[in-house]
Amino acid sequence: MSSIDLTTLISRAERVLAQLEAWLPPAPPETDWSAQAFRWRKRGSRGWLDAVRHVSRIHSQDLQHIDRQKDIIDRNTRHFLAGKPANNVLMTGARGTGKSSLVKAMLDTYSGQGLRLIEVDKADMADLGDIVDILGPRPERFIIFCDDLSFEEGEPGYKALKSVLDGSISASGDNVLIYATSNRRHLMPEYMSENLDAKHQADGEIHPGETVEEKISLSERFGLWLSFYPFKQDDYLDIVNYWLGVHGCAQADIEASRTEALQWALERGSRSGRVARQFARDWAARYV
Repeated sequence: MSSIDLTTLISRAERVLAQLEAWLPPAPPETDWSAQAFRWRKRGSRGWLDAVRHVSRIHSQDLQHIDRQKDIIDRNTRHFLAGKPANNVLMTGARGTGKSSLVKAMLDTYSGQGLRLIEVDKADMADLGDIVDILGPRPERFIIFCDDLSFEEGEPGYKALKSVLDGSISASGDNVLIYATSNRRHLMPEYMSENLDAKHQADGEIHPGETVEEKISLSERFGLWLSFYPFKQDDYLDIVNYWLGVHGCAQADIEASRTEALQWALERGSRSGRVARQFARDWAARYV
């Protein structure tokens, strides 16, 4: 082959490679490990940890009337940071009662001690194994945060989560925990027909059917279950008063807000901490 033919061949190959590169997705960026929080991002089949530049901050003292849940998750997180045995946590119950905020409060409290938070969407749960492998060599302590988690039958993320929690041949490492929130106690829909599969023993004992057992087995892999309940009226008003004080309202204005605060909750059908904070923002904007 002449030198001219070889040059032509190389030139054509370079053009082909340039065209292929234009079609291929760009390489994921390097992870900025100096960040305190991350999101798992996907581009095609490639995933990476994207640093969160502006972290949503909430302080532990901002969370009112969930003292028991706060104490338990705080203790578990402290044990985790100290290298002691700690549990994955599943938080279930009423909406707007502080489940997600409690996880953010742990980051706010302990980020200075090496705690890091990684938010993973339900659609990306199948990548949990890859995420754990990335985090394994790191010196920081990571909470993988899965918000509003639930699964339908056959979703791939279900098996991935089950394996990472307990059951995979590969250990998840002692620097990773999973904190998840859900409105479903067992993370999957439950149907009346499934109860028909239950078996009744001669001694009166009831054994759940296989479908029910499978659904329960996922939530059982979380070492800690924390339940959250709707607030009583007085608790709701306490939370309203707290946030009005944070926004700088005078005591007279706080006392005058009671009737409207109750009407606000009635219109939304919920006496939750989220509703209380939304009302406080509206009231403070009008009267401060």
